[in-house]
Amino acid sequence: MRVHAPYTTTYATEGMVCTGERLASVAGVAMLRAGGGAVDAAIAANAVLAVTHQHQCGLGGDAFALVYRPGDREPAVLNASGRAGSGADPDRLRRGGRVRMPERGEVSVVPVPGCVDGWLALHERFGRLALTEILEPARVYAERGFPASPTLAAAVAALPRIPAAADYEEAGPLRAGSIVRRPGLARALAAIALHGRAGFYQGEFGERLLELGSGEYTVSDLARSNADWVEPLGLDVWGRRLWTVPPNSQGYLTLSSAWIAERLSLPADPESPRWPHLLVEAARQAAFDRDEVLHEGADGMALLASERLAPRAAAVDPERVSTPGGCTRRGGTAFLCAADEAGMGVSLIQSNYMGFGSHLAVPGLGIFLQNRGAAFSLDHGHPAEYGPGRRPPHTLSPALVTRADGTLDCLVGTMGGDSQPQTLLQLLARHLVADEGPAETIAAPRFVLARGAQVVLEGHAPDAWLRGLTERGHAVATEPSWASTFGHAHLIVREGDLLAGASDPRALGGAALGY
Repeated sequence: MRVHAPYTTTYATEGMVCTGERLASVAGVAMLRAGGGAVDAAIAANAVLAVTHQHQCGLGGDAFALVYRPGDREPAVLNASGRAGSGADPDRLRRGGRVRMPERGEVSVVPVPGCVDGWLALHERFGRLALTEILEPARVYAERGFPASPTLAAAVAALPRIPAAADYEEAGPLRAGSIVRRPGLARALAAIALHGRAGFYQGEFGERLLELGSGEYTVSDLARSNADWVEPLGLDVWGRRLWTVPPNSQGYLTLSSAWIAERLSLPADPESPRWPHLLVEAARQAAFDRDEVLHEGADGMALLASERLAPRAAAVDPERVSTPGGCTRRGGTAFLCAADEAGMGVSLIQSNYMGFGSHLAVPGLGIFLQNRGAAFSLDHGHPAEYGPGRRPPHTLSPALVTRADGTLDCLVGTMGGDSQPQTLLQLLARHLVADEGPAETIAAPRFVLARGAQVVLEGHAPDAWLRGLTERGHAVATEPSWASTFGHAHLIVREGDLLAGASDPRALGGAALGY
């Protein structure tokens, strides 16, 4: 067994929470100890991240979740992604000379945030504890202050000078460990805890969002819930059932690329030169028409049909690159997972999209707004065309895995924008094909696909990967180990009453905590 880092698997029997921020994991475990379930832990952890990691997620973003309960035939799946406002007008943007959506700085890229609706829907269906108790750790950190993480300090330093983030550096350059306070965010969390949806969407946040939008949103837009319980996508691969959320999520790519890889005789040894080549090819083949077929009305099961995927698997040459193309956008996202003593498991992902989102924040509250609308199309008639009430294509792709008998195998997910399914494919292959443990799976070297058909390898990748990819015609580059480029992934595996988990060292402060 190759040791990739001085990094070990965490074991527990009662419950576990994995996040990219120790404070969030601690809050989640506190809910479990207080008698809460995995959903309570996940909401509490996500709320803390919404305070401490606004460069990746927050109340101004969206969320997706899969919830496993013992005995259920399939997981419950939540789509809490926001819709464009009633004032969304693609012709206005086209008249202004736009041929594609802007990325930042304009309300047109800010769908109504779905995160809070998602928390409330999860809590209503599965919560055990009072919402006031669940949100209290996050509220306290926002009001009294929290130490900045290394990733937050780096993200703030890289920001252009935008008014919404000016308070981060009021006392000088933000450094890891600097105390940050977000009093407006504390008020918003308190309002949610006390008054639920009305305290947020019809409260101070909603009023100021309407003002900021200048016609992009209406009162009725904020009155409509953005949380929907939807049918899961499932596919049998490698002796397990893989589950994800349907479109508008790109999660189908995780399942389809794994299905393709299963048919490519993937070697059992991840250090084989064929390992990265076959996984790269599987990822590319699965995503060959992503931009044309991914939209909120897409039929997820049709995208996973064997008659659609079989030709993609057949197109892979085991000895030669055959499918150029790759990822073009990376995102700022927070994934977390939680499991409890009753056997419930939650795979939850939440995001502002591109790191601090749109670079717009609700005045007075310091809540950064997502720029998920950048994924809309401005092409006339495109199924993902920007327009009122529409959900944009989404990179968020949480996953969970069950065994043939229906029991939970694992909860898994990652940040990484377009590359999320690529990372998940690699994690699932290590877990299910190479039979690696959580720490080895999470710390192992990865690749991501970049512009110009380039494969970017992590610094601690085996020499055989570089040699094997180059010999097969891939354009290869390398980047340093443990960079956020390669995602912040987390994994919990359940074996009977034993939980085994690992959080990603690339998050520079994450924790897999259990009890």
